[in-house]
Amino acid sequence: MRTVIQRVASAKVQVEGETVGAINQGLLVLLAIHVADEEEKIVKMADKLVNLRIFEDAAGKMNLSLKDVDGEILVVSQFTLYGNTERGNRPSFLDSARPEKAEPFYQKFIKILEEKGVKKVAHGKFGALMAVELVNDGPTTIILDL
Repeated sequence: MRTVIQRVASAKVQVEGETVGAINQGLLVLLAIHVADEEEKIVKMADKLVNLRIFEDAAGKMNLSLKDVDGEILVVSQFTLYGNTERGNRPSFLDSARPEKAEPFYQKFIKILEEKGVKKVAHGKFGALMAVELVNDGPTTIILDL
């Protein structure tokens, strides 16, 4: 499981010109499921995101978590995070889970984040062509592999 996490002041995702998910302060999470991922990784990744201390405290240090700042999460599926470009110029996506596996993992990930008490969990539409807009706060961008 791989995520690219961006700390944002705001973010939204649109499908066919319609906003399907939007947040204020929080995290934009681009999520990819690997062919070999097991369900236990979903819980580990959710725990990591909710508790990751990447928001600034009063002293300006990254010391606060999403929970501490009452932040929101926007989750967007992105199989291309497992694009392999070692050979040639066209990426191979053989390491990305097929939709029949990836979509249930994606949906479960969203549900677990909600169960962990995240103020708001918004999301894109799995498999759709999406337009993502964000105001990166920092900028702060982190890649997490589990």
